[in-house]
Amino acid sequence: MTQINAYLGFNGACREAMTFYQECLGGELTLQKFEDTPMGSQCPEGMKDEIMHASLTKNGLILTATDMNAPGEEFIKGNNIALSLSCGSESEINDFFTKLSNGGKIVDPLKIQFWGALFGVLKDKFGITWMLNYDKSQN
Repeated sequence: MTQINAYLGFNGACREAMTFYQECLGGELTLQKFEDTPMGSQCPEGMKDEIMHASLTKNGLILTATDMNAPGEEFIKGNNIALSLSCGSESEINDFFTKLSNGGKIVDPLKIQFWGALFGVLKDKFGITWMLNYDKSQN
């Protein structure tokens, strides 16, 4: 199933923000720290406890977040929101990625990531950041 969700960046305040949203909206909150990922051994000490990925789910609500900034970008309030597009097939993610990146900039090319999904990041010609993900295990 193809779906778009907001992906928020908090620059160190992800745990606090997502806990607040859970208190307000309810649902199940999952937090994955950098130290608990394959990237953990490469992280500076001060970053290990920060959140790589958070997800708040309740019925059809999905809110995702991180403490990371987009590669090569500093945190500025207003540039901390991306659209996360979950794709339903490998052909769909390739098609969307090609079309959305036309006239824009590929930030991170499509490749298999440690969580087992095909994933890439781009900024479209209008300056919108898109994170595309296809989890092969869902089919």
